[in-house]
Amino acid sequence: MSTVTVTQFIQAPAVDLWRLLVDLPVRADWLRTVGRVELLTPGRLAPGTAWRETRTRPDGGAQAEEFVVLEAVPPRRLVLTSPGIGVSYRTTWTLRTVQRRRRACTAVTVHHEAVSTAPYGRVLALLFGGLAARAVEGAFRLDLADLARAVDPEAAAEAA
Repeated sequence: MSTVTVTQFIQAPAVDLWRLLVDLPVRADWLRTVGRVELLTPGRLAPGTAWRETRTRPDGGAQAEEFVVLEAVPPRRLVLTSPGIGVSYRTTWTLRTVQRRRRACTAVTVHHEAVSTAPYGRVLALLFGGLAARAVEGAFRLDLADLARAVDPEAAAEAA
């Protein structure tokens, strides 16, 4: 099993960030690596909601990933699962209001776990685990920067 955790402080209320995170049809509008979102279940986001995202990989190719909501506690916690080949992924988004530089902001933490579901998944984790973890960390850092920019473009530019 490998884990990656990334946190970013964003000058916006948790409720505004939550609205963006759970508005699936607009994810492709604010996430720079997401080209398409296909809803697989009808209705509002809740446990059991499923969708497919097509993302651009660093090499320029496209990769589709399916996500299912395991837990949604507005505006504080969103837990997703995503099946892979020989591995299962669990991603938890946590939003906490904190004081930073004497100002209220939201600490957004993404915690990603990869669990092998087949023997070859464990072998791949041994061979490529560190490389994969760095790639996942980089992807989440981009997503968090995009989230900050989407909720407040001026503040995101100042923080960069």
